[in-house]
Amino acid sequence: MITYYDDRSVQVTSTAVRVDGRTVPLAEISMVWHRRGSRSWRVLAGRGAIGAAMTGPLVAALLGIALAVWLDRSTTVTIAIVGASVLVGLAVGPVADFLFEHLDRSYARGSRQLEIWARWRGQPVRLLRTGDALRFGQIYRALQRAMEQGQPVRAGARAAGAPSRGRRS
Repeated sequence: MITYYDDRSVQVTSTAVRVDGRTVPLAEISMVWHRRGSRSWRVLAGRGAIGAAMTGPLVAALLGIALAVWLDRSTTVTIAIVGASVLVGLAVGPVADFLFEHLDRSYARGSRQLEIWARWRGQPVRLLRTGDALRFGQIYRALQRAMEQGQPVRAGARAAGAPSRGRRS
C-alpha cells in the first residue's frame, strides 16, 4: 500500500481515501471532481487591513513632512518634525516583514471554500470541504495520483503525462 497524503484528518492511499474517520475504497469510486465556493469577504477585508497597516506609517511620515513645511516654523522645529516623521516612516521596515508573511499565508490559504466530490456507489458524495487552498491542492493531487495508479493501462492508451501526438506545449 502506497500513502499519497496523510494528515490528522485525511489519508489518501493506493487502496482508499479516509476523511474524518469515513473510509471510501478507491475501487468503488467512479469519478472525482472539485467545486469552488464564493469568495470570503472576511478574508479579502483582512488582506485590505494588512495593506493599510503597511502604508499607514508611510502616509503618517508624508503628512508629518507636509505639516512641517505648512507650519513654516523655525528651522529647528521644522527639522525636528521632519526627523520624527522620517522615524515613523522607517517603522514600516520591521513591521513590513511580519505583515508580508501574514499576507503570503492568506494567499496560500485562499479566499474560497473548496470541496472534493466523488461518485461512490453511484451517488455523489462530498469527501472534503476546506478553506485552505494549499492543503486542498495537495489532497486533490494525491487523490488523482492514487486513482491513476489504480487504473490498468489499456493497450494503445496514452500513459498519464505522456505527450500527445501532433500537439506541442
